[in-house]
Amino acid sequence: MKKLFITVFLMGSFMMSQAQIKTPAPSPSSKVMQTVGLTDVEVEYSRPGVKGRTIYGEGGIVPFGDIWRTGANAVTKVSFSEDVMVQGAELSKGTYAVLTMPGASEWAVHFYPYEKSSWSSYKEKDPAAAVKATPVSTAETTESFTISVDDLKSDEATINLTWENTRVPLTLKVHTDKQAMASIDKVIAGPSKGEYYSIASYYHSSGKDLDKALEYINIATEGDNKKFWQVRRKALILGDMGKTKEAIAAAKLSLELATKAGNKDYIRMNEQSIAEWSK
Repeated sequence: MKKLFITVFLMGSFMMSQAQIKTPAPSPSSKVMQTVGLTDVEVEYSRPGVKGRTIYGEGGIVPFGDIWRTGANAVTKVSFSEDVMVQGAELSKGTYAVLTMPGASEWAVHFYPYEKSSWSSYKEKDPAAAVKATPVSTAETTESFTISVDDLKSDEATINLTWENTRVPLTLKVHTDKQAMASIDKVIAGPSKGEYYSIASYYHSSGKDLDKALEYINIATEGDNKKFWQVRRKALILGDMGKTKEAIAAAKLSLELATKAGNKDYIRMNEQSIAEWSK
């Protein structure tokens, strides 16, 4: 029995030591993060090496005319924080899986809405955008497959796919002027009603100037499109200011709006406040 225990213990120790062994990945994962103008670009991919092999074409590990995951392991993933154009094709902001079909004189590059890391699952689907790119021969050999964002300008850049003696440039255009003007217009227009509500809520909940809180919540709740949660905040501010009559009126309006919206929590809270302030 003792020998059995020792044997089991040694086997368990060996398995635990094996589980802790770490070795370098043959194709290390990499992440590229770059801001182009006002748009964030992020690429996640794996970097296989040449390792003395022929890479593209006949006899290569990436034959011409075959679909390629554009790297190794999981599918290559690219994310854009804003709408962009790649090789003239529009891509909405979001995350995409990238599959390519290399050729001697032309590459096809397909962008699919990202769903999962398995690259083969995209082969039978329709891409969000399909573009063509012209490969360029390079004098220097790039040992590890590399995706880079280069030639940065305020409204464009180049996404380069480089490996062995081939570089495939993709022109990336971003809508910097449109984004900048939208930001300027927003500042000039001033805070939105939602932002006034947030400011009023902060002033109220943090015990700051209640007169200011009331001023801001009045702006947030003016007009016909009142929100029950915003009017509820107005009622609470008025209640804390000792303006009971006005607080009850605001709570009744919030109750009416919450009833229309079917929000039981706000119905209950307003009924409780009305009962308390009516004493």
